[in-house]
Amino acid sequence: MKINATNFRSFGISIALGLFIAVSGFSQSNEEKELFFSYFDDSYVECRGDFLIRAEALNAQYEGVKIANLQVPSDSDNELFVDVCYIPAKNNKTRLLILSSGIHGIEGFVGNAVMDLFMENFVTDELLDETGILLIHGMNPYGFKYYRRVTENNVDLNRNSDIDPELYNTVNAGYGELIDFLNPTKPVKVGSMKNRFFVVTAIRKIIQASLPVLRQAVLQGQYQYPDGLYFGGNVQEPQISRIGAAIKKVGSDYDLILNIDLHTGYGERGKLHFFPNPVEDPVLKKQTEDLFEGYQIDWGDGADFYTITGDFSGYIGKLLPGKTHISMTFEYGTMDSQKTMGSIKSIHNMIIENQGVHYGYKKSKDQKKTEQRFLEMYYPSDPAWRIQIMEQSNEVFEKLFIR
Repeated sequence: MKINATNFRSFGISIALGLFIAVSGFSQSNEEKELFFSYFDDSYVECRGDFLIRAEALNAQYEGVKIANLQVPSDSDNELFVDVCYIPAKNNKTRLLILSSGIHGIEGFVGNAVMDLFMENFVTDELLDETGILLIHGMNPYGFKYYRRVTENNVDLNRNSDIDPELYNTVNAGYGELIDFLNPTKPVKVGSMKNRFFVVTAIRKIIQASLPVLRQAVLQGQYQYPDGLYFGGNVQEPQISRIGAAIKKVGSDYDLILNIDLHTGYGERGKLHFFPNPVEDPVLKKQTEDLFEGYQIDWGDGADFYTITGDFSGYIGKLLPGKTHISMTFEYGTMDSQKTMGSIKSIHNMIIENQGVHYGYKKSKDQKKTEQRFLEMYYPSDPAWRIQIMEQSNEVFEKLFIR
């Protein structure tokens, strides 16, 4: 085969996987590890192809399946699609599961693997008896394809989703006070003194304002700085409108909506974290806890809590008023960013990646190192990490859908 940058990386990972599995010898569990690892692909085109193959297989197996390919307008690429597959409940339309991935494009690789796992192993006659399934794949295909977190317009879709256009007039005053820190306007030089001492600068900011205050200011979302981090846009991005229309149409037939949105990045490395939307209704909170019994749910009542504006899960609830709506973000941790040092390193990676896109790089090696660090933060190449998060996903799906 030809060796290019992508398949050379895959070839190296395959060798690492072989060594990883060989350490403990051959067994049925190691066969399972190989299977879990096989769900991963390293390009948007491959991931999309896998999803469509599985969607067509479901279409051949069940009646009433609908597959839609929503093209996303682009100034540079006419092959960007959000792919949607709906499998209706066979009998009573009681519950709708919405499984979505890739709202932050570069996180789509892991989202695709987890979605493939679900499609292959958990879409069953038993589940479909009273449960419909809506699969939304690659919600941000531009970021997915070009290894960015945001859209071609630099929009964070998880800060862009709302039925109220007033969202885009939101002012995040705390972000404006940090604009010079968060958005440098010079070409990236990874080894510059500023980057070498970024941790020191960040700790000074933390001392001045406290980490929770800084985290809220940075992560909430902002609507005044189009080139900045966490920009929520000036209008709703086109795919959010079209996805919203599909959700509203399908969801109207069901009484209970469970949406699981797949993400990577935040939290303890190799651990699946459960982040629901804030819930004031004690009955709904109890329903959520019962559904995810045995797992630690982060309700956002700790010191690390922050709120965001324009999030996709909240948007689903607003699209379907009057329905029982349980939302859960599956967050696969990569950098121990629940700790101060991991959090600082994560935001630094995001800052210089965004800086490089808008203002360039001093040298090609600066670009290579920046992009490599950014990819590893959202799509770790470590076989042990990939297998670990797939094992956890498989366990959760078994408890949710086979019990």
